[in-house]
Amino acid sequence: MLLKERTAIISGAAGLNGIGFATAKAFAAQGARVAILDINAEGAKAAAAQLGPEHIGLGCDVTNRASCEEAGQAAIKAFGRVDALINNAGITQPVKVWDINEADWNRIQDVNLKGVLFLSQAVIPQMQAQKSGSIACMSSVSAQRGGGIVGGAHYSAAKAGVLGLARAMARDLGPDGIRVNCVAPGLIQTDIIAGKLTEERKAQIASEIPLGRLGRAQDVANVFLFLASDLSAYLTGTTIDVNGGLLIH
Repeated sequence: MLLKERTAIISGAAGLNGIGFATAKAFAAQGARVAILDINAEGAKAAAAQLGPEHIGLGCDVTNRASCEEAGQAAIKAFGRVDALINNAGITQPVKVWDINEADWNRIQDVNLKGVLFLSQAVIPQMQAQKSGSIACMSSVSAQRGGGIVGGAHYSAAKAGVLGLARAMARDLGPDGIRVNCVAPGLIQTDIIAGKLTEERKAQIASEIPLGRLGRAQDVANVFLFLASDLSAYLTGTTIDVNGGLLIH
């Protein structure tokens, strides 16, 4: 098993059709004990219960540093250590740049970017103490191509910020044996795009992707599994694209 006797914290993982829960299932199947974090505390507990009694679900608002600290400490208390953090929590909004107001900007930036910083800060001291750890952060193809299909300019900006933040963290934390990497998915079929695209539009997008289909949550979960395992022991500061060739660069 790739993660035998290891522990992981995964944010934004209560949605059973999402990338976070797919990642939690993949980690659990490979031997990890998982703490599912979500702003929906009851949903997090229910999702963890589906994985088994050795896993936990915790409420956490990633935009609130105190909430991140509390959730991080609760996971460390339950597991004794934290080997992997998956910064998956995120939100989007399909609006044009001229329609973005200050409240929208702050909300998208806070969840997608500030949340990565706050939750990482909550586990870094433990990882430093144990001289090991893997932090993987969710970015997006939107950050690389300057706009997405269901996300506005503020979403692209936040996800581009994640790339810069993760690279800087990789430099700061490398001497402590902590690796920091990013995953940049393309269009993945999860609840976040539900109702936003017609079946005809999905088919059109798929026809423009070299691998001929939209992504699945499991496609991204598999890459997070790789980054949390020793298979990626010499990778830090990298970005792995999971887009079927939608963007080749």
